[in-house]
Amino acid sequence: MKEFLKNLKFVWQFAKGERAKLIKYIICNIFMIIISIVAPIISAQIIIYLTDSLFTQLLFLAVVLCLVEWFRNIFNRFAMYYAQVIYRETFISLQTQLGKEIMRLETSVIDQNGSGVFIQRLTNDTSRLASVFNLLNQHLSNILTDLGIFVAILIINVWAFIYLVVIVFILFLLERKRTNLYNENDRKFRKKNEKVSSFVGEIIRGIRDIKMLHSEDSFSKELYSQVKELNLDRYEMNAVNRRYIFKRSMLRDLFDMGLIFLLVYLILEDNLVVANALVIHNYAVRIPNIVWSVGILLDGIKDFNLSSTRVFDIMYGKEYKKEKFGSKHLNKVNGDFQFSHVSFRYKDSDVVLDDLSFQVHANETVAFVGKSGAGKSTIFSLLCKLYPVDSGKITIDGVDINLLDQDSIRGNITVISQNPYIFHVSVRDNLRLMMEDITEEEMIRACKLACIHDFIMTLPDGYDTIVGEGGVNLSGGQRQRLAIARAFLQKTEIILFDEATSALDNETQKEIQKAIHNLQKDYTILIIAHRLSTIINSDRILFIDKGKVMGEGTHKELLKSCKGYKELYEAELKER
Repeated sequence: MKEFLKNLKFVWQFAKGERAKLIKYIICNIFMIIISIVAPIISAQIIIYLTDSLFTQLLFLAVVLCLVEWFRNIFNRFAMYYAQVIYRETFISLQTQLGKEIMRLETSVIDQNGSGVFIQRLTNDTSRLASVFNLLNQHLSNILTDLGIFVAILIINVWAFIYLVVIVFILFLLERKRTNLYNENDRKFRKKNEKVSSFVGEIIRGIRDIKMLHSEDSFSKELYSQVKELNLDRYEMNAVNRRYIFKRSMLRDLFDMGLIFLLVYLILEDNLVVANALVIHNYAVRIPNIVWSVGILLDGIKDFNLSSTRVFDIMYGKEYKKEKFGSKHLNKVNGDFQFSHVSFRYKDSDVVLDDLSFQVHANETVAFVGKSGAGKSTIFSLLCKLYPVDSGKITIDGVDINLLDQDSIRGNITVISQNPYIFHVSVRDNLRLMMEDITEEEMIRACKLACIHDFIMTLPDGYDTIVGEGGVNLSGGQRQRLAIARAFLQKTEIILFDEATSALDNETQKEIQKAIHNLQKDYTILIIAHRLSTIINSDRILFIDKGKVMGEGTHKELLKSCKGYKELYEAELKER
């Protein structure tokens, strides 16, 4: 219970804005509880008047009972409205906050965990947290309502009351055992469910590659294996419920028979009139509902605690590390940066960068070349602080990036990657996500610079055309050009091109090269390019091999001084 109260206090901060509605919701439930206590007493009196042929009094009470039930319906209508609003607003706040926390996670944490871990917690677990107030109100109200019936039966006959108390106690012990077993299985099930969700996400994101590789059968078999195992676990988990529901039903029928025997005995002993016996029997069927309501409430509380733990793990847990930034802010970034003896390796991998040192000056255009796996893209990732370095130091304008705040780093760097992610929204919204207050003129100018405006105008809805998940409706070159347009809108001091023109045809690449050339001298530009012909006009070229700078200079200088660079260039000439 201590854990539940702590978790409830946490969720309450996301529902504070709906405090007035929560109070009104509770008041509605209190009135419904009172009505639930009064209604059986009126019903008992109606039966007595009916057996005694007191029809005038009977008609009057019938009208009263109808009005009471109407009030119950009215209060229930308002309670449902308040419950939905409370859930909606709490869910929005919780989901938004958890989404922010997920975006703050270290990139390595995202790499190591499948997307299913975060999708399940962002959707299902936040929903369970948001519904806790409705859960408490609904089932506590049900419990109190059934207790009200208990009180009414106690007023009518104490022996029937004692019998029902014994029944409830026995059923409660059975229900507690069921919930303990079910919740332990549920904890294990959720972990497996995250794994399956991650695999399904991978299939959907990689569906085109799966088709091209003709691997549908192998992926289908693996999916079948994982889904089968998951649903067998679900079946076993639900089997616990089935066994206990069967036992519970058998006991309930036995207890119902016992209640009839008791009522007949009390009537024969003149301790109970027939009318009251009928009322007790009619309402006694609801008494076991206390046990079911308590069971559902306990299930809900344990479910709530489990979801709280899973959400807290992301928000506050040590397992899911957050990115750390400094507090120093650079109002104006010139664009100078330096790597000093930087070493880095990804988790469980060989060294990628090994004591790497180089410097880039403001408004300089520098290219990085080398074989695949040499560490070129990793340099960009470290500069953007997507990963912390293992040793060494990276500075921007002479300041260690570990001391800089997030805005000073990422607010001044634009990365255009080889495989840019295009969001499943319109072209306009893909651009607006980079710049909220974008004007039509700025958007068109950026797209013209990126040589994609003319293509956009051929689309069915122009800039309002939905491009599909991952930009599926666009070619590789079109996705790259749209990403380049997004980058032009950001207007940062440092622009990183990571194989950003690899999917472009020669003519379009020449146009993009012109656009990049127009940015030179005004921005610090770093380029990773597979085609050396695209970077020969850079101010400097760094040849990277095995995580180190093995050559540095202009294109002509490197052809003379760097054997590795010369070999790459000659190999490219042969491919033409």
